[in-house]
Amino acid sequence: MTVAHKLRTEIENRRDDLIALTQDLIRIPTLNPPGANYHEICDYLDRRLLHSGFETELVRAEGAIGDSDKYPRWNIVARKSGKHPGECVHFNSHIDVVEVGHGWTTDPFGGAVIDGKIYGRGACDMKGGLAASIIAAEAFIAICPDFAGAIEISGTADEESGGFGGVAYLAEKGYFCPDRVQHVIIPEPLNKDRICLGHRGVWWAEIETKGEIAHGSMPFLGDCAVRHMGAVVQEMEQSLFPALAQKRTEMPVVPDGAKQSTLNINSIHGGEPEQEADYTGLPSACVPDRCRMVIDRRFLIEENIEDVEDELRTVLERVREERPGFDYDIRELHRVLPTMTEQDAPVVSSVAKAVSEVFGREAEYVVSPGTYDQKHIDRIGRLSNCIAYGPGILDLAHKPDEYVGIDDMIESTQVMALALQDLLGN
Repeated sequence: MTVAHKLRTEIENRRDDLIALTQDLIRIPTLNPPGANYHEICDYLDRRLLHSGFETELVRAEGAIGDSDKYPRWNIVARKSGKHPGECVHFNSHIDVVEVGHGWTTDPFGGAVIDGKIYGRGACDMKGGLAASIIAAEAFIAICPDFAGAIEISGTADEESGGFGGVAYLAEKGYFCPDRVQHVIIPEPLNKDRICLGHRGVWWAEIETKGEIAHGSMPFLGDCAVRHMGAVVQEMEQSLFPALAQKRTEMPVVPDGAKQSTLNINSIHGGEPEQEADYTGLPSACVPDRCRMVIDRRFLIEENIEDVEDELRTVLERVREERPGFDYDIRELHRVLPTMTEQDAPVVSSVAKAVSEVFGREAEYVVSPGTYDQKHIDRIGRLSNCIAYGPGILDLAHKPDEYVGIDDMIESTQVMALALQDLLGN
C-alpha cells in the first residue's frame, strides 16, 4: 500500500472525529464584531493540539485594532517538529465568524448534520477548513512519524474585519518570517478542487459632503449636504461606474463579474443621528449640514493605487466645478494591494499534485474577489509562498443556512495531508 493510499484511508477512518471537531468549533459563537469567545476557542484548540503532540502558544494582540479587556484578540499558534531538519508548512485559519443575520432554518450555532452537511455560522467560512487542517496534520503525523521539518497550525482573530488583531499582528511579531515558515496554506472555502493564488486589491474611503443647517420649513436658507451627495452618486453613475466596467484583469478572478474593477457604496448617512429603537418621537426639522458615504473599491493587479484614488478625486472635483457651494472631504479608511502567488511556487505545485491524486483531474487556479489574510503574510511577513485551499463553497460564506459538505471536507483533508507528504515526507 502506498503512503498516499495509507493517508487517504487514515483520513477516511477519522471521519467521525472530523465531524465532531467541526461541530465543536461551530458551537463556540466567535462573533465578530465584537470579537466574542476568542479565548474560549483558543483554549479548546490548545487542549486538542497539546494532546496531538504540538507545542502551543496563545498570543493576545495587545494594542491592535479591536483589542480591549472586554474583547481581547486572542490567537493560537501550534508547532510540531519532525525528526529531521526541513521546511515548515503552516496552516492558518481564522476563528471569527460574521453576524448570523436572518433567514436561518437551522440553529446557527448548533452544528446540525443534515443530509451529509454540517450547518452553522462559520461551517464553511472557515471552521470546516480549520478542522480539516487539524485532521490532515494528525493523520500525516500518524502515518509519517519520521517526517522532516515542522507543521504549524494557527487559529487567528479578526479576519472578517481586516485581520489586524490576528495574522497582521503575528506577522509583525515574526511568526510568518520566511526563516521560520516556508509554506502557508489558508483553508478558506474556495471549492475543493481550486487553488486560490491571491486576491484583488481594496481601497476603502469615506467621503463627506458639507452644507449648512437651517429650519426644514425654509430649506432655501440652508444648504443640503444630502443633495450634494446625490450629485456625487449621479456623477459616479455617469462616469465612474462605466469606466470601471471597462477595466479587465488577466488574474483568474472568480466569479467572472469580479474580473473587472468594482465599486460598492457601502453606506450613506446624512442628517441627524438615528435614535434608539425605543424612541417614539419625530425627527427635528433641519436641513442636513453633513452627509457621509463609505465606498469599497476593489481594484486589479494591473491598476496603480494612486490612480484608483485619483479617479475618485476626479469625480469629486468635477462635481465641485458644476455645483455651486459644493465642498467635501475625503479620508482613506483602509488599503490592501493585490497579491498573487506564482503558479509554479512550491506550495502551489504540491497542492496541485494532491488535487490531481484525489480528484483525478487538474486543479483550477483562481483569485479571490475579496481579500483575506494572505495580504498580511505577503506584505508584512514577506512570505510569498502562500495560497488559499480548503473545503466549502465560496458562495455560501456569510449566507443563512451556511454549511460544509462532509465528503468535501474528507477530500480536502486528504489533499492537505498529501501536500504535507510531498513537502515534508522523508
